[in-house]
Amino acid sequence: MEHTTVDRGGSNDERQAWPEETVPILRVSDASAAVQWYNRLGFEEEWTHRFEPDLPAFVSLRRGSPGTGVRIFLSEHRGDAEPNGLLYLRVADIAPVATEFGVEVHDSGARHEVGLVDPDGNRIRVGALTGRSEPGYTYPPDQVTGGTS
Repeated sequence: MEHTTVDRGGSNDERQAWPEETVPILRVSDASAAVQWYNRLGFEEEWTHRFEPDLPAFVSLRRGSPGTGVRIFLSEHRGDAEPNGLLYLRVADIAPVATEFGVEVHDSGARHEVGLVDPDGNRIRVGALTGRSEPGYTYPPDQVTGGTS
């Protein structure tokens, strides 16, 4: 992983606001190796932060377009996240993921899913809709009626 240090300059008043989003943090022991593994899932490295060159890394990964894709943070810092996390990733098509990792696709009714484990033991469940309904789900009234009253 080759990196360049960038000074973005500008004052705090000139910074753009982030979109609201939830970004899970997964504990990793080797950020470089983890980034390579997550590249196989279609994630790209956005940036890496270290307080000093020999200190633990904190990495931002994105899958999809900036602003509309999904992000995860990978952290070598011991206090940021518990080992053996779980992440669910929704995708449009499960077949490329299953092919890349050589795993079987499970039919869960309304979803096709694969289960993966990253090099640090974090479980990654990847799913795509099948177009079929599945019993057991309930939805708030405004979602059932399309948001009209």
